[in-house]
Amino acid sequence: MPTPDYAAIRLGDQVFTAEGADPVGAVRELRSGPHPALIIYIENAGDIAIPVPAIRAVHDGKVVLDPEKLEDKVRRALGHVRDSEIPGW
Repeated sequence: MPTPDYAAIRLGDQVFTAEGADPVGAVRELRSGPHPALIIYIENAGDIAIPVPAIRAVHDGKVVLDPEKLEDKVRRALGHVRDSEIPGW
């Protein structure tokens, strides 16, 4: 798999957990330095830092994450993205 074009990431890009899946959030901030990361807004969880190695692909205004490289707390948050769409939640 080719290396993602991290320079193509822009604020507001939609974030996905797989190609063709529904978006789970949006890029809010790009952090550089010794531990570069994206700050993404995850629905029902708020802003969460995603380390650059957890990015699988970047294209067409989309950032696709690699769930296997995410911390457990982030995977749990991703499991609740659509909770507010459930009646009675």
